[in-house]
Amino acid sequence: MRRSAKFDTINVVPFIDIMLVLLVIVLTTASFIQTGLIKLDLPTGSSKIKEKPKKELKISIKANGDVYFDKVLIAHDQIEERLLKHNQKTPIHLYSDKNAKFDNFVFILDLLKKYKYEDLGIITKK
Repeated sequence: MRRSAKFDTINVVPFIDIMLVLLVIVLTTASFIQTGLIKLDLPTGSSKIKEKPKKELKISIKANGDVYFDKVLIAHDQIEERLLKHNQKTPIHLYSDKNAKFDNFVFILDLLKKYKYEDLGIITKK
């Protein structure tokens, strides 16, 4: 006895189901990536908690080599002294003009590394 059953077609329904599920996943995550956040309608609370504002040190290097700590011009010989007045846990945001000498940027980074300031952000524009 010989079976003569032939498979002339392939059942593609499971393949289509899998593709549709993957499409839904991709479209859902793509909308989160596009907006960059998930929008939430947060509830309101009755208690008021004062949140301490996070104080960060903004170091700016201008194209002519001037260094500013929070919009205050600092002489080059006083940079190290002024830096040590700030806590090592303080976040530091480093702004540098694109035409500034790289030496000034490296000087600031060396000081930060020497005194173990680790919470550093180098700020650029998008």
